[in-house]
Amino acid sequence: MKFLISFVLCVVICVNINAQHTKIYNEDIDRTTQIKEALSKAKSENKYVICQVGGNWCVWCLRFAKFISEDAEINKVVQDNFIYIHVNYPSKDKEQDKLLMIRFNNAGRFGYPVPVVLDADGNVMHLQDSGYLENGQSYDKEKVLRFFNNWSPKSVKTIK
Repeated sequence: MKFLISFVLCVVICVNINAQHTKIYNEDIDRTTQIKEALSKAKSENKYVICQVGGNWCVWCLRFAKFISEDAEINKVVQDNFIYIHVNYPSKDKEQDKLLMIRFNNAGRFGYPVPVVLDADGNVMHLQDSGYLENGQSYDKEKVLRFFNNWSPKSVKTIK
């Protein structure tokens, strides 16, 4: 009887954990194509690209994606200024992973997620250590808004 109860409890916990694990990173997509398409769209819309580098394995990556999508004010800033994509890392292709990290100036040194801001030509403008945006087991709204607003095309381009 103890075995049966333990087994049922284990199944319920596993199903619950799996149900909570939303996959936001497409692990099968060609990342080079994904980034090129985002850059093309950004150029046509006068926006920048933010590549949220991480994976479905990363609880903080999932929290960040949920945080920015569920807060209306943050979501509006993101939608108005950026093409936002989730770039899966690592992949099954270690050589492509190496090339991605070279292109993104070793973005992984900050841990994950790491938002990488690209201008519409694909130049890396900024790597954000998302640890500085955290607050307890979530993120700090003021800090996240400050990050997005400070790296918006309007803010960066007024410096010219």
